Amino acid sequence: MGKGGEKGGESGEPEAQIRFYTWEEIQKHNLRTDKWLVIERKVYNVTKWAYRHPGGQRVISHCAGEDATDAFQAFHINPTLVQKFLKPLLIGELAPGEPSHDRDKNSQLVEDFRTLRKTAEDMKLFRANPLFFSLYLAHIIALEVLAWLMVSYFGTGWITTLILACFLTTSQAQAGWLQHDFGHLSVFKKSSWNHIVHKFVIGHLKGASANWWNHRHFQHHAKPNIFKKDPDVNMLHIFVLGDTQPVEYGKKKLKYLPYNHQHEYFFLSELFLHTSRLHVVSPAAPCKPTLFTSCPALRYPVSCFSPVCFERFLESHWFVWVTQMNHIPMEIDCEKHRDWLSSQVAATCNIEQSFFNDWFTGHLNFQIEHHLFPTMPRHNFWKVKPLVKSLCAKYGVQYEEKPLGKAFVDIVG
Repeated sequence: MGKGGEKGGESGEPEAQIRFYTWEEIQKHNLRTDKWLVIERKVYNVTKWAYRHPGGQRVISHCAGEDATDAFQAFHINPTLVQKFLKPLLIGELAPGEPSHDRDKNSQLVEDFRTLRKTAEDMKLFRANPLFFSLYLAHIIALEVLAWLMVSYFGTGWITTLILACFLTTSQAQAGWLQHDFGHLSVFKKSSWNHIVHKFVIGHLKGASANWWNHRHFQHHAKPNIFKKDPDVNMLHIFVLGDTQPVEYGKKKLKYLPYNHQHEYFFLSELFLHTSRLHVVSPAAPCKPTLFTSCPALRYPVSCFSPVCFERFLESHWFVWVTQMNHIPMEIDCEKHRDWLSSQVAATCNIEQSFFNDWFTGHLNFQIEHHLFPTMPRHNFWKVKPLVKSLCAKYGVQYEEKPLGKAFVDIVG
């Protein structure tokens, strides 16, 4: 039970009573109808607020009963402003004798990581280069324009169709990486501008829903590769992942599909899953375009629909292979309540840097740095990478990096 105390204000009048809580009590409030969390030693009751949370109620619920300081810092580009919304939710503080971190986490590692983040801020690594993102958007639009010109001048013959599909595949894949930047608020200083452009890029260029993406993707970042919390590893009985899930399915004799052949049907099922997410699961269905919602099929003549379908086939594989190579071969398990650095590095790996790898993956080859600092502009990942590797080496946290080809092979393995 919380302990109370009074604190005098400057006027000499007593302020509102401050309640103190232990970690043992806080960790009990991680239920669907009762959610507390800790940010910088302050305790907040977010039970009702969770349903109004702009990032979705699930991502904040996943941190219930825990120290959410690092997650809070990672997802908000202006924590000071967001603190104002937290004030009405404040119910007390950690008791003076309680550690700042729950569940016996390595307090020195946590503090060193926060120092690293402060160093990155001092190095201005969270400031975006407008020219980089302007040129990136320009090369996407240029590919779209070239596709239009080809249709106008050459019609829809087989050769034109193949070339057009390649242009559309590239523009769609690169638009996917670009919407990812705006979705993570890593381009503009104001959240509102990032949200507006994000809705345009993912809605018009990709034909998907910004809200749908946000609510899923932020869960993935908060709890990567954790069953029941990361939607990206909820494969709906199509795959068994990690080391523990296959054993669990084996003991319960669950066999919805021939899992000993899942490396073979991966190619077709992943294509189906990605395509269905864009065209069925997403509220922004192709048949219901809005101001911010369209798709390639609506931007080209009906006779041009075949290259669009072929483009979806190619782009789906591009998307799936790039996004899965950083996570599927890594640890996938139940919640272990690790610190922010350890949990993110255990679930992610990097791909060797090169101009092609950076472009082909939208800088997701720096997956570790991206997961540690989601709001950092991607063109600065290479600058913070040596600092991250050094910190991992200091505490024996495995920092994995591999060639692009090996990353693809490891998915099948």
